[in-house]
Amino acid sequence: MTIENTDITEEGFTGEDIQEEQAELFEHFRFTADKGQGLLRIDKFLASRIENTSRTKVQYAAEAGNILVNGSSVKSNYKVKPGDVVTVVLPHPPREIELIPQDIPINIVYEDEHVLLVNKEPGMVVHPGFGNYSGTLVNAVAYHLKDNPLFATGELRPGLVHRIDKDTSGILVLAKDELSLNKLASQFFNRTTERKYIALVWGDLPEDEGTITGNIGRNPRDRKQMFVFADGSDGKHAVTHYKVIERFGYVNLVECKLETGRTHQIRVHFKFIGHPIFNDELYGGHEILKGTTFSKYRQFVHNCFKILPRQALHAKSLAFTHPATGKWMAFESELPADMSQTIDKWRNYVSNRQLEE
Repeated sequence: MTIENTDITEEGFTGEDIQEEQAELFEHFRFTADKGQGLLRIDKFLASRIENTSRTKVQYAAEAGNILVNGSSVKSNYKVKPGDVVTVVLPHPPREIELIPQDIPINIVYEDEHVLLVNKEPGMVVHPGFGNYSGTLVNAVAYHLKDNPLFATGELRPGLVHRIDKDTSGILVLAKDELSLNKLASQFFNRTTERKYIALVWGDLPEDEGTITGNIGRNPRDRKQMFVFADGSDGKHAVTHYKVIERFGYVNLVECKLETGRTHQIRVHFKFIGHPIFNDELYGGHEILKGTTFSKYRQFVHNCFKILPRQALHAKSLAFTHPATGKWMAFESELPADMSQTIDKWRNYVSNRQLEE
């Protein structure tokens, strides 16, 4: 039997870096049954081959249409035959750390019996991991949903199919039951969701709209960073579409639409084209990269850094097909105060400079 695990997430980070991942929280497996394979129900076949899973979880994946045999979706009672090519998308398995529900305020954008959408505050880690076992968004949601069976399993990532970086603010969806979890995972895997971000980037972009394409992988010289492999020799395919919303001379306000969801995708893509995100310390945006040498200007930028002590990136909107109703649903979240105030300062700076000229 041939096994191929094409895990969609970027594992292997240490310390706080594991919280900085932006990749989706699901795994993709591919199996080819041996020539001597006897007839066996596919839920038994997969449960015995995938670590930290069960027949029940496999059955939910099948019900969501996430199990394919030779390219066609099958039910959980399908009998695997010799030579069958089986592919499956599963939410991430549990981790061996207890999830502690914590009474932490969260900003709920929308909630029904199947999904929960929250507007994450900047500085909040999405889920527990090395160095951050408490105080995370998932700890808070586990308290909010303490009577929900999915959040009583002890898993570290219950209901999650995607995440946003610790210091990125914005909207995020969680599933409240296994079937919804599998259906949302399928949408993120097949790229049928729509996600838009607002970012403030250094420099004046040459075009009003553009697309950044470049494989993203771990930086071979600095494991904390991701890196664009321009020649496509390594990393994973990544595409970011953007359009300029407003120009402030030395910085631009842009809207970004993700076609893929790689770790640090927007941050590393804009670094790649020479326009790092404003005050993104990991990718060099915390330096004054554009502008004049006047001390008054330098003080202005440092004042902006104080107001916005993080990368200027916000997950503005998320749209997806509701896992239970099949209805297309779109949600937006307001810019947090630190980004709004910083944008206003740049807007006023440009207006005052034009008056002086």
